[in-house]
Amino acid sequence: MTQPLPYHGLARLMTRTYHGEDLTELGQALIQQSTRSGSEGAAEALLDLAILLHLKGFHEMARDIQMQGLRQRQSYVIPANGAPTAMRLLMLMVPGELNANTPVEFLVQDSDVELQQLYIGRELPFPDEIPEHDVAMVAVGESEDSLALLAALGKALVHWPRPVINHPERIAALARDSLVGLLQGVEGLALPPTFRINRATIETWAGLAKKEHGLVAEPDYPVIVRPVDSHAGRGLVKVETAGAWKGYLAAQPEDVFFVSPFVDYRSADGLFRKYRVALVDGVPFAGHMAISAHWMVHYLNGGMTESEEKRIEEARFMEHFDREFGKRHLRTLQQIHQRLGLDYVVLDCAETPDGHFLLFEADSSAVVHAMDPVTLFPYKHPAMAKVFAAFRALLDRARARPSGLVG
Repeated sequence: MTQPLPYHGLARLMTRTYHGEDLTELGQALIQQSTRSGSEGAAEALLDLAILLHLKGFHEMARDIQMQGLRQRQSYVIPANGAPTAMRLLMLMVPGELNANTPVEFLVQDSDVELQQLYIGRELPFPDEIPEHDVAMVAVGESEDSLALLAALGKALVHWPRPVINHPERIAALARDSLVGLLQGVEGLALPPTFRINRATIETWAGLAKKEHGLVAEPDYPVIVRPVDSHAGRGLVKVETAGAWKGYLAAQPEDVFFVSPFVDYRSADGLFRKYRVALVDGVPFAGHMAISAHWMVHYLNGGMTESEEKRIEEARFMEHFDREFGKRHLRTLQQIHQRLGLDYVVLDCAETPDGHFLLFEADSSAVVHAMDPVTLFPYKHPAMAKVFAAFRALLDRARARPSGLVG
């Protein structure tokens, strides 16, 4: 009898894809295993296959296949790797795309932490038996679809039998428009207002519909706009004039958008620098730094692989983070942590020309990883090791807390 394939999970499959490995043969093997419904490994194969499809961009098919697996079973185990199990972390997760949940797998790779993944949602109520664990973590990320679930978790976890990290109601407060009010008045913070605008309003700005009483007034340009729940730059555009709205609406079918004033955060050399900072129990750590001539900076489009000069600057950012960037903005970061009240959260940010901490997004489901090749990025693995060690220490402190949600 053929041995079933092991459950790979997100971190392993994304890492192999990131390194350019052809996983076609693995995908075919997963399809074969998944067709043996009810047999050992069939549900795991479906979840792994869904991850591969998401990585290839086939999101609708991936969601369907994931749900096929979750209807067979809601809980999955990623064993501790390279060490005896010393911590069992239960991840409360929601079905969805790869950014729907906190990607904790990257934080505990090659550690003594066993991950218990429990999927819950509209079609997936809590099972009668919960996997044994030492600490539970709300991994559900903030989105329009997850708000009701996060609210329900806030009530359900009050009397949870084990300590819980990342309060669900505080995750819900990470919505871009909510964040502005939550962080208002933080010392040293630049956070432009973000408005939730419906399509009908933008149509009036574009001259496509008659203006009605009560609609939001047209903004001062330039502004940036994105669909609600979009990430990684999907649908994100800088609108320079009212005349540009017509083309934007033609390209974007969504009904609700976030609109914010554009902040020019170019450095003196004319380049844009975007930083990722992980807050682990309130302590900031360098995640990465990307440099680009374009205002919309993402690590994969910043040309970091092609430019040794950029990598040298990123190495300095990471190696001297505690003495330079982290020190300059420490008071701001401390206040952000106090307001957010989350054990683990990731900030995408920049510095304004006048030295303020410019926050783009606070997200509990952003990726912090050590996938980059050591040959090109030798400085990254020591920096990531600091994040991973801090997260592991957080789990130990959490285990000593009272059971249930705190705060």
